[in-house]
Amino acid sequence: MFDNQVVAVTGASGGIGRAIGAMFAQNGGKVALSDLSPPVEAAAGINAKAYACDVSSELSVKAFIEQVEGDLGPIDVFISNAGVGAGNGPHVAGGSNESWETSWQVNVMGSVYAARALMPGWLERGSGRFVVTASAAGLLNQVGSASYSATKHAAVSFAESIAIEHGDQGIKSHCICPQYVRTNMTAGVDFSGQREKLLEPEDVAETLRQAIRDEKFLVLPHPVAGEYYAYRAANPDGWLDGMRKMLAKLKETKSYIFKDS
Repeated sequence: MFDNQVVAVTGASGGIGRAIGAMFAQNGGKVALSDLSPPVEAAAGINAKAYACDVSSELSVKAFIEQVEGDLGPIDVFISNAGVGAGNGPHVAGGSNESWETSWQVNVMGSVYAARALMPGWLERGSGRFVVTASAAGLLNQVGSASYSATKHAAVSFAESIAIEHGDQGIKSHCICPQYVRTNMTAGVDFSGQREKLLEPEDVAETLRQAIRDEKFLVLPHPVAGEYYAYRAANPDGWLDGMRKMLAKLKETKSYIFKDS
């Protein structure tokens, strides 16, 4: 399905990033995995190459792309997967400026930096595929982390902008918006009372494969997120009331994903 396509993935030492890299490798892609330190072990397990990339640095993102293209050839698919989150602190604006800035740089600007480096070549070739790993928080909200929610909304918007601005020029865009996935971010959280199933990273990767096959922009490993998204748009007051009720329940069980920072 992706025979000889060059695929670059950020935030790929484990979890969703590694699973997506493995999916592309299993389907014929030439895969490059990156993280703050080269994910050598993860790459070796799927016959990929490992690189270092700090997505909060434009110079680092540009260097990663240049290294991959020098080693494997022009990048066909870029997976902007790296992400961070932090708790609110004592109130919704209680997180530190540093935590907000880090969330902005990693969750949003990492994609901007990559697109800035890739777009000229893609537009000249008339092809390219950019995938943003956002979150259902980017369509809805994540209680306990206003910085995560705000930046993931921005991440979804940037992926939409790629589709709108360049979709007729051969550039494809996809936005992955899962709810709860078994990763380091959800480790230690009790999901027994949640309505939605805790998915494995491989489930997310398979849903992306299907979305690419069907050329669908929104990648929804938890399809119910789409239903919530439609309800939010149709009845924002009812949706906000429901979110407040969910927050009250989470406070009782203390099952936040993001602890107060």
